[in-house]
Amino acid sequence: MTLQSNTRRARGLAAMSLERRREIASMGGRTSQARGTAHQWTAEEASAAGKKGSARYALKKAEKSGSTQ
Repeated sequence: MTLQSNTRRARGLAAMSLERRREIASMGGRTSQARGTAHQWTAEEASAAGKKGSARYALKKAEKSGSTQ
């Protein structure tokens, strides 16, 4: 029995170049758009997402400054 070294080689997407990963992601996006299965944001969903992001930003900013509101 031999011991394996702690170093691992990257596998899957991690082993690919950034350009190749973008190419694969782009193909998936184009396919879902063509099939009509891509997510379409409604005005309500977009508004809720924006409010959620703003609230998280404000919370992180307050935590960094040390104050609580």
